[in-house]
Amino acid sequence: MLSIFATTDYHSRLYDIIKIEPRLDELVSVIDSLKEYPEASANSILIKNGEIGFALDWHNKQPPFLLPEKIELSESNLLGIIFAKLNNYEKAYEYLHPTNPSLFTELDFINRLQQGLPISSNELISHYTPFEEYRLMHNNAILRHYSTSTEQFDAYQTAYFYEEAMKSAPIEELGAFSARQYALLCIDLEHANNAAQILEDTIKKNLSKAAKIEIKHTLCQAWLLQLSKPYDQLLLGRLKSTLWEVLKEYEQSDRKIEAGLILLDAAHIANISESFSESLGYATRAIKIFEEENLKELAGNAYYRKGTLLYTWAQSGHPQFFKPAIESYQEALKTFTKKLAPSVFADIHHNLGVLYTDMPSETKKKSIWAGVAVSSFDEALSFYTKDQYPYQYGMICNNYGNAFTKFPKAVLTDNHEKALFYYQEALDVRTPEYPYERAITLLNFLEASWDVGNEVDLFNVERYEDMVAKAKEVKLLVEDHEIIEEANKHLKLLKKLEQTELK
Repeated sequence: MLSIFATTDYHSRLYDIIKIEPRLDELVSVIDSLKEYPEASANSILIKNGEIGFALDWHNKQPPFLLPEKIELSESNLLGIIFAKLNNYEKAYEYLHPTNPSLFTELDFINRLQQGLPISSNELISHYTPFEEYRLMHNNAILRHYSTSTEQFDAYQTAYFYEEAMKSAPIEELGAFSARQYALLCIDLEHANNAAQILEDTIKKNLSKAAKIEIKHTLCQAWLLQLSKPYDQLLLGRLKSTLWEVLKEYEQSDRKIEAGLILLDAAHIANISESFSESLGYATRAIKIFEEENLKELAGNAYYRKGTLLYTWAQSGHPQFFKPAIESYQEALKTFTKKLAPSVFADIHHNLGVLYTDMPSETKKKSIWAGVAVSSFDEALSFYTKDQYPYQYGMICNNYGNAFTKFPKAVLTDNHEKALFYYQEALDVRTPEYPYERAITLLNFLEASWDVGNEVDLFNVERYEDMVAKAKEVKLLVEDHEIIEEANKHLKLLKKLEQTELK
């Protein structure tokens, strides 16, 4: 729904223009600007002094391309703008091409940004006023940020235009609008510290409530990227309080989708703070919002996030979470199919393989779950191949090996022999460059080696020497006391075995 904000002396004229098109009044409302303040959204059209203007789109309804500050109020201009904002560019062209083609060109920039079509900065239009100079810098940055192909993208040039826009902005609110987009560029480039600094400087300025809320939301995105173990408790506290402030504002403004996204971030923060029930509550609320709004992709992402939360808790000694984790992942797979999202599909199946393996169940069902686990691990490895994704391949193979050591005894094959195969596959890519990961897989290999079937009354010298070498290597890789103790345990047992065989 579009809203036109104007004093009552314009209302009669505006209604007459809207009535030219059948049923357009069902999509556009006229509001007294003295009684209700315009929403900070691209859906707000402003009428003042016989000219059309626009509210800054802090609600992210359209690409952040800035239109001219003042446009003559005429039948063709207003209807062209209305139809463009309703994404009916054919009707917009019909009204504007004969009378104001340059305005249609401006509106079509937004259309092309939405469609992902390339736009040259040479096409931009500008006039010599302070606002127009600022607008030219801002829009140059936007086109480079959002419409340039990956091959042609120039981060330094894009940053330059954002900085020029911030410097030339005639008022602080406009500078903040560009600053937020600049921070989003930094976040895209994983320069979280730069993004946070830009936003922290910006939020100190004299800004509208809508601007402050959106900048705080973006600041939370930057802070989330800054989180790493061991977690900074002060940063976690700032994140929690700021997310809560933004969430309350979104809920009060009936911005349901944005509220759902905030809830997912809140779920993540609660999870790493080990507030399990709180985290689950946030994720469940987010799913409800996305399903009610029929946003299948966002709902699928929320199920994926919820599944990962439950997976973490299940693996942390809470067996009641195995089944709901599996159910959440299965819901997520309805969105993240092998064809549409192969990497996420593979990640989910990797986690499902672990869950199917470790889930407590009756002995007679263990073989069924083992078969399902094998299928999931194979799905994960069909995408994360040894050549293209060595790190992920090693992680999956290590967990696949662990799974085989837990499967029920097979009649025709030795599960521990299969485990050793996958551990060795993991070791091929978990080189000493990854000391901790390699040490863990080496210990897993050693543990499985004790249970591999041997020929009766034969001492396997080759396996013995291999196990000794692996145990000694562990001690050279890491300084972790528990890991070194585990390696020493194997060396003592191997020494005892050797002495027994020599007698």
